[in-house]
Amino acid sequence: MLEAIARDFQAGTREGLICAARRAYGLALLALAVPGVVLGGLLWLSGPASTPWPAVAGLLGLGLVLAAGALYLAHQVARRPDLPARQAALTGSIQAATAPGVLFLLGCTLLAQPLALAAFWALALGLHALVWSRLPGWIRTPEPREEGLPPG
Repeated sequence: MLEAIARDFQAGTREGLICAARRAYGLALLALAVPGVVLGGLLWLSGPASTPWPAVAGLLGLGLVLAAGALYLAHQVARRPDLPARQAALTGSIQAATAPGVLFLLGCTLLAQPLALAAFWALALGLHALVWSRLPGWIRTPEPREEGLPPG
């Protein structure tokens, strides 16, 4: 996976950067999701008490605010004109993974409550689709020769 990211990254084209950014985004999201599922499963096996619905609603609100903030900051980094296009693309895409990731992780804490879990994971899936579809719009065409990088 990392070799494919590096290959796309060094292609020197906007399409290559889009592929690299999407791969990096997927890898970063996976890095958040795998431990979340494991820890959520361990929590579920411990037989936790049900979380009251007002607390679930509060967590959902908090998750949405954090996801929106993460998405805003990732977009800002990806569009920074002072960063080389390659750096901006990868940094923004990796940071964008936290938007659906935060809702997914909060959902993992509610594995014992299927309705709450479904709400968190449905929103995480929706955010994932949003990031995936908007990510190409964040990517600039790389400069012909960026400082410190091999020619593309």
